[in-house]
Amino acid sequence: MSEREVTVRTVVVTYFPMFIATLSLITSIYNGYLNNKFVDIIQRNITRTEYLKTCKEIIDAYFQVKFHAAIVSENAARERASGSTQAASMALIDAENAVNKFAALGTYLANLRDDTSREQYTHLSRELDKVVRDAINTPSADLDKRFAAAHQMFTDVNNDCVKIAKR
Repeated sequence: MSEREVTVRTVVVTYFPMFIATLSLITSIYNGYLNNKFVDIIQRNITRTEYLKTCKEIIDAYFQVKFHAAIVSENAARERASGSTQAASMALIDAENAVNKFAALGTYLANLRDDTSREQYTHLSRELDKVVRDAINTPSADLDKRFAAAHQMFTDVNNDCVKIAKR
């Protein structure tokens, strides 16, 4: 074997394993990068899914508040005619419970959003509470008018949920 062949073999035997080790290191670093990206994607997807699930629940809670407020109004009208007060009081308790559920879900959603959204959810919860408390003195026909401001705020909240869903 010539001196040149020996030198080439020495270089190949020495540097080829280093080249393979360097490729392995680069592959490992890239794999770690991809794993971090994958974990971030999963975390964002879980957060988004949880947010959308809560949006669904808050929509249901809003309509439960409206339903219970209508019951309060109807029971109060019947009781004014008959002189009894128990059914409206029980319905008011259920309506307040529905408002509290809405407020709890709103607080959860607001914690996942910015300060403006928090303020929006707080105002909506307070407005629903006022409407429900006034439902005992509001005729059923006027109840939709009382819900007008709350309905506009709820539409904004719902649009926010739709915007997140489409992202």
